[in-house]
Amino acid sequence: MPFRDEPPAPDTAEERTAVLWCNLGSPDEPTARAVRPYLADFLGDPRVVEIPRALWALILHGIILRTRPAKSAAKYASIWTPEGSPLKVWTRKQAVLLAGWLGERGHRLQVRDAMRYGNPSIAARLDELKAAGVTRVLLLQAYPQYSATTTASVIDAVNAWSARVRRLPEFRFVNDYHDDPLYIDALAQSVQRHWQQQGRADQLVMSFHGIPERNIRLGDPYQAQCLATARLLAERLALAPAHYRVTFQSRFGRAKWLEPYTEPTLRELGAAGVSRVDVMCPGFPADCLETLEEIAMEGRDAFLHAGGKEFRYVPCLNDHPAWITALADIAERHLAGWPTRTPTT
Repeated sequence: MPFRDEPPAPDTAEERTAVLWCNLGSPDEPTARAVRPYLADFLGDPRVVEIPRALWALILHGIILRTRPAKSAAKYASIWTPEGSPLKVWTRKQAVLLAGWLGERGHRLQVRDAMRYGNPSIAARLDELKAAGVTRVLLLQAYPQYSATTTASVIDAVNAWSARVRRLPEFRFVNDYHDDPLYIDALAQSVQRHWQQQGRADQLVMSFHGIPERNIRLGDPYQAQCLATARLLAERLALAPAHYRVTFQSRFGRAKWLEPYTEPTLRELGAAGVSRVDVMCPGFPADCLETLEEIAMEGRDAFLHAGGKEFRYVPCLNDHPAWITALADIAERHLAGWPTRTPTT
C-alpha cells in the first residue's frame, strides 16, 4: 500500500500529546442493515476467530451474516438509548471526563474516544490527531485484562494505520491494568454503593467475557488476569470464597470456552435454592449489549426461571468518579516523560 502524501512538517513544530481511549465498538443503529457490516468487521478479525480464513469466510458470509444481524439488531434495540449505543455514550463520556481529570492535574493534551470496530474508528481518530499536529499518542484501552482477541487487535489496527503513513507519531500502549489498586478500588466502591442502596445478596457473581479455552493453552494470559482481578476484588470486599463466583459469558460457536459459563451458573444457583444474587461484569468498564441485555435481561430470566427470587445487576463503572480517577492515574503513569505539563509562569 503506498504512503499517503503529507505536507512537510516545520522543524519547530510544537510537540503535542494525545490519549486515545479505545473500546470494542457498536453498530451505528439497532438495525440489521447497520449490524451486518459491524459484525463482518468484528467477526472477520483473525484475532477474534482463529480458524483457517477460507473456511471461516464461508461460514461467516454464507451463514452467520445471513441470519445473525436481524437477531442481534433486536437485542441492540432492547438496550438502545435516545443518545445511541450505551457503549458509545459511556465511552465518549469517559474520554471527556478523563480529559478534565488530566487537565486538573496540569496536563495539556487531547483525549479522544475510538472504536476498534465501527465508528469513530481508530484510523479516523488517528487521522484527526495527526492533522491537529499531535506527535505522541498514548493508546489506553477499555480492556483491563489483556487478551489477543481485544488488546492485541487494537494494536493491529494502529499498525494497519501506521503502514500507510509516512511520518508517524510516537506511540505508547497500555496492555492491561487488571490488578491496578485504583481500578480494584473503583470496582469495590461500585459494589459497596449497590449494597448500600439495594442490600447484600447471598452470592456475588463476577462475570467476565469469555474466550476459547484453546487461546489460553496457546499462551493468552486473559484467564489468569480475570481470576486475579476477582481475587483482589473479593479481598477488598472481605468476601469469603463461598460468597462469590467467577464465571465467563458470551460464548460463541461450538468450541469449548472458558468455564464455568455464566448463564448455566445462574440457573444452577437458582435451582439450588439461592434466593438472591448480585451480578457484576468487572471486565467491562462501560455498560453495553453484553452487560445490559445478556446479563441484566437474559441472565435475570435464567436465574428467576430456575427458582431464584431476586436478581440484581451491579452497573459497570461507567462515569463513577473513582473509576475516572483510576483512569487518570493509569494514563498519567504511562505519559511520564512526555511534554504534557502546562508551562508555569
